[in-house]
Amino acid sequence: MTMTSNQPAVVDSGEFTVRRTISIAAPIEKVWAAITQAELITQWFGQGAVLDEVVAGAGGVFSFDGYGDFPVRIEELDPPRMIAYRWGNDNARAIDPLDPDHSTVFRFTLEPIEGGTQLTVVESGFATLADPAASMESNRGGWDSELDELVAYLESGS
Repeated sequence: MTMTSNQPAVVDSGEFTVRRTISIAAPIEKVWAAITQAELITQWFGQGAVLDEVVAGAGGVFSFDGYGDFPVRIEELDPPRMIAYRWGNDNARAIDPLDPDHSTVFRFTLEPIEGGTQLTVVESGFATLADPAASMESNRGGWDSELDELVAYLESGS
């Protein structure tokens, strides 16, 4: 199967967000599983994922080679349409790395479309970081590569 072609992520400097919308030739249930089940998250997003459970308020850790471990917490949940994760960042406070004033939130929204699923990710909260512009640009590139991996994983028939 040919991988779906999608536009790159975009930075909105005024809103301090990064956004990317992609189409995936897979049913919404399969996409939902890939963004909420730790053992499937590791197939496309970083090298490690631990989630205590999939409920609002649950915690966990996402790990990336070369970048380390990032604490996460599920902020919002509306299965199988939306999940929002808060995660720590480079200037997170050691006492509470998921402090809303020192972390960002990335929200996945899923919609069924003909032939598959449309997934939009919006990461917000960059205004509170030490270097918002550099962080947004870094994460823009990260969402391009990670979501391309998600498409490849789901469209490969895995």
